[in-house]
Amino acid sequence: MLENMDLTMVNWARAQFALTAMYHWLFVPLTLGITWMLAFFHTIYVKTGNEEWKRLTKFWMKLFGINFAIGVATGIILEFEFGTNWSNYSWMVGDIFGAPLAIEGIIAFFLEATFFAVMFFGWNRVSKGFHLFSTWMVAAGSTLSAVWILVANAWMQYPVGQVFNPDTARFEMHSFADVAFSPYAVNKFVHATSSSMLTAAFFIISISSWYLLRGRHLLMAKRSIVVAAVMGIFASVFTVFNGDESAYEIAQVQPMKLAAFEGLYEGKTNAGLAAFGIVNRNKQVFDDQDPFYFEIHFPYLLTLMANRSFNSFVPGMKDLVYGNPEHDILGSAQKMVRGKQAIASLDAYRQAKKNSDETDAATHLAAFNETKEYLGYGYLNAPEEAVPPVALSFYAFHIMVTLGTLFPFIFLLYLYFTKKGTLEQKKWLLGFGTITYFLGLIAGQAGWVVAEVGRQPWTIQGLLPVTIARTNLTAATVQTTFYIFLFLFTALLIAEISIMLKQISIGPEEN
Repeated sequence: MLENMDLTMVNWARAQFALTAMYHWLFVPLTLGITWMLAFFHTIYVKTGNEEWKRLTKFWMKLFGINFAIGVATGIILEFEFGTNWSNYSWMVGDIFGAPLAIEGIIAFFLEATFFAVMFFGWNRVSKGFHLFSTWMVAAGSTLSAVWILVANAWMQYPVGQVFNPDTARFEMHSFADVAFSPYAVNKFVHATSSSMLTAAFFIISISSWYLLRGRHLLMAKRSIVVAAVMGIFASVFTVFNGDESAYEIAQVQPMKLAAFEGLYEGKTNAGLAAFGIVNRNKQVFDDQDPFYFEIHFPYLLTLMANRSFNSFVPGMKDLVYGNPEHDILGSAQKMVRGKQAIASLDAYRQAKKNSDETDAATHLAAFNETKEYLGYGYLNAPEEAVPPVALSFYAFHIMVTLGTLFPFIFLLYLYFTKKGTLEQKKWLLGFGTITYFLGLIAGQAGWVVAEVGRQPWTIQGLLPVTIARTNLTAATVQTTFYIFLFLFTALLIAEISIMLKQISIGPEEN
């Protein structure tokens, strides 16, 4: 069926979407997290009347504004790419996927944009109370935008609340509540927003540490660090605990992703959690090579994380590809057979409807309904295609977890030395603190690599492969736009960094 398909266009479309998404996620965590920091800074100013807090709030607000503008540009392009490169996907699931995106644009982004100008230019022009309210509404609008974007993404990972219409060959909304409030969506939102808060805290700490090293704006820097470190600790706790809950959800609904980012080829009872490893990139799911050149495991922890119990079985990639009757696991090989039966039944049903043969149509529809949940597997050419890139998934996951474990200790060190009054003397900590923002960005990017690469080869988990979701464009067309976007996004990033550095060099307004 797809044997003769040229995958060059598909891979370039994947690369272009990944490029846009990764550039976009350079800006989004800061926008999402720092708005709440601004709301707290602004609240302290209104409550105390201390002009230093006003000066501090206005400074961080300027940096937020620079970042916000660039983030909007990349976000708009990202949404357009669903229509340009993935038109089959947009047509087949537009009823479902489009709903949260429409809500995000109509309600959340509108709310954010409405109060954005008041927040920036309302100083001494509106009442302090309304001005503060506007800052909180910008924070709320940013979070609501994240809610609906993450609901849409979570549905791609864990499709619920939809039915397949055999007459139109499209997925249609059955329950909006199931889509909006699925456990996967809730976990994804909490994890993404708490990690964004953490990244924004590091942004403030990095710049404030630089000021302390230079002996500039000392009071502003210390106050900023205290608020950011406290928020960072809370965000770290949420991120760690919710990350564990997210891993449990993945084990239930995306076991192949879990096996990939743990490098687990053979299923095990009381499986250990990989703490560190060097992946054998030549390892295939069907051979007997060792999956690692070197590895360190924590015994039993993967089973505990995946099943919330010991003495239970965690399936490996081989079990999920070829099946494991002993543990009642249906592999992608068996699902492919049923998927091809579903495709054949669907084609026969549509032909019978075209011929106005209602009896034959009813027979084929009944056959289709028995196997329709495996429809997407019918478009795979080999069962091994269901395995995502293992090495990339493994390294991205472990980079994210390692950094996430380190982060709360950094915040605690800043608070400890601030309380002792010796932070300015800890040059080693301040020097390290200037790069912590980049560590936050790396952890965030790694998290999205785990989420999206680990889902491959699916656009919609188990229902729609990437090869079917594509647009009928030539590889050269997508390749050309890839390089255009690479140039534009890089130029925008350089512009933002340049403007940011200039504003940081100027510093806050002096009294």
